[in-house]
Amino acid sequence: MKTIVAGLLIAASACASAQTLLTKNFAADPSPHFFGGKYVVYATDDQNNSGKYWDSTSWRVLTSADLKSWKDHGPILPASIFKWASADAKAWAPEAVEHGGKYYFFAPVGGKQIGVAVSDNPLGPFVDLIGKPLVETPRDANAGDEPIDPAVFIDKDKRIYLYFGTRVPKVVELSADLKSTVGGIKNLVVDGFPAKTAYGEAPFLHQHKGVYYFSFSTGWPGQIVYATGKSPLGPFDYRGVLIDFLKISTNHQAILEHDGKTLLFYHDNVLPGGGDHRRSILVQEIEYNADGTMRRK
Repeated sequence: MKTIVAGLLIAASACASAQTLLTKNFAADPSPHFFGGKYVVYATDDQNNSGKYWDSTSWRVLTSADLKSWKDHGPILPASIFKWASADAKAWAPEAVEHGGKYYFFAPVGGKQIGVAVSDNPLGPFVDLIGKPLVETPRDANAGDEPIDPAVFIDKDKRIYLYFGTRVPKVVELSADLKSTVGGIKNLVVDGFPAKTAYGEAPFLHQHKGVYYFSFSTGWPGQIVYATGKSPLGPFDYRGVLIDFLKISTNHQAILEHDGKTLLFYHDNVLPGGGDHRRSILVQEIEYNADGTMRRK
């Protein structure tokens, strides 16, 4: 099955609905939201990296009113908003959350630190919230070798959780003002992995009908798989694969539930000149089976 999107021919899996390509510029690691009456996606800026490594120093922002037509605002979020970071700090997979009428932007810089910035507008400008890393290796116990790929989840009881990490998934509670962590950093437990499957990176949590869904990549290259649990802190039970191996060295997903739809955002190699370091963001709808398992339409 194939579909024409923005003048580009995109191949789609025979068992999945047609994907929508968000931008003709290279971008990756989507963080999707519905902010201020429109869809907003924060992304790693592959368009301006070397093409040989994930070495961009900025993040791109994409917006849409209808999920079909997208505006690429360009690399409007530079890593230099975090003055404590080195001048060549790498701008990797970002995250954002709306909280108390403001917009908070979380991002790994340099591979060893996660910063947080704030703005009154989803498009910025953002300013550093605390003037230092929110999470840092080796300052913080159990931060892991790479505290990257942040994902934020606000539970129904208003408690806020930050997920991150490679090889071992991490979680820590955040203060209500998002300026600090609360308690220690914990390892998340996922039970029931199939043989030769393990957590790699890209942790993400969403909730559907009272069930917590923890999705992630299994490695490099990796499948996108998911597990379910009764608490945002786990433990989680492995449930299955959302995206099988793609012809790309990484994958990174996020799931947005809005207006009765569950939307799966991820990246792949689909544009001319693309590859492991020049990726493209796609979105497609997924559905839930009667037993709570997820499937791509």
